[in-house]
Amino acid sequence: MPDQSLYLFVYGSLRKGFQHEAYQYIRDNFSLIGEASVKGKLYNVGEYPGAIPCEEDRFIKGELYQAHSASAFKWAIAQLDDYEGLTVEKGETALFQRKLEVLTGEYATIKAWVYWYNLPYEHLPLIESGDYLTFTQQ
Repeated sequence: MPDQSLYLFVYGSLRKGFQHEAYQYIRDNFSLIGEASVKGKLYNVGEYPGAIPCEEDRFIKGELYQAHSASAFKWAIAQLDDYEGLTVEKGETALFQRKLEVLTGEYATIKAWVYWYNLPYEHLPLIESGDYLTFTQQ
């Protein structure tokens, strides 16, 4: 897997605080590096958040993980891609798309995979704090 990051940034139900069943793929195949952020806006889709990249000074808070190995990454990311709705039938639109992004703050030199929301979002409520975990605890 040359030139591909083994880092993953998560901001929603895949954060450890949610203990979602899909978190097992992260827990078993990645190590938590720490809290991190990425430039973007976070929207409340309903049962989960949707992140949209932006040029404004707005940031999404989440967690940065590093895969134990390239093979662990390859297996786990396939499971997570399925969970995030990247695999669709012909003519359907994927719920999310996964892209490499440069993180901000302490980890600004790291490129990590981020799941960006891939459906219309203009009608969705903005999560002002950019932190879905805090938002769900309020």
